[in-house]
Amino acid sequence: MPVVTMSGAIGSGAREVGPLAAEILGVDYVDRQIMVDAARRLGVSAEALAERDERSTGFRERLANMLRTFLERSAVAGVGDPPIGSDGLEVLLARSYAEMGTEAGGSAQELDDAVYIKTVSAIISELGQRGNIVILGRGGQMILKELPAALHVLTHAPLELRTHRLAERDQLTPEEASKRVHELDSGRAAFHRKFFKVDVNDSCLYDLVIDTGRLSYAVAAEIVALAARAKES
Repeated sequence: MPVVTMSGAIGSGAREVGPLAAEILGVDYVDRQIMVDAARRLGVSAEALAERDERSTGFRERLANMLRTFLERSAVAGVGDPPIGSDGLEVLLARSYAEMGTEAGGSAQELDDAVYIKTVSAIISELGQRGNIVILGRGGQMILKELPAALHVLTHAPLELRTHRLAERDQLTPEEASKRVHELDSGRAAFHRKFFKVDVNDSCLYDLVIDTGRLSYAVAAEIVALAARAKES
């Protein structure tokens, strides 16, 4: 049951390589948006879900069921005051690195931070234990660092190339893209410093570091899949 965590700065290819590797491995892929979508489904009736094209056996429905169980356990354990609830979980999971990377400005934010990291850690830990998953971001490489079968991957690429990729993807000017890359890099670094006390780009945190400036996304995904299978065996 392969478990892969993907990490990488904006434009380094982590969000592209992750889904490709998951497809090769025949496993599920999850990122922040997929978690948010699953949390949103908690407020949708079973009848409404049944009318959608996706079947209840789809990964988002299974993830939603897992999140529902998590909320029930959290209510019993007293996580959050008041309890998080489905709407609160959606808002919590939607938060960006930049939003969560800022230092706490008081006891209220410290409590909010504690609920956030406890929630995200519990969800990612559960996904890791279940296996057959590729997880993008959210500190997965730290949360699952003690999971023997987990493969932790870092993608990187030259700053100029990352900026160019972002400009093309989001139709930004070079100046806008450069500013955005700086903001996102800073937020990602601050998030990991705050919650895990690490330098997110420290290669010692990872089993595999891939330069997508030298290798295509497709080749990188093949390497990730090969390494995941090797670590699993």
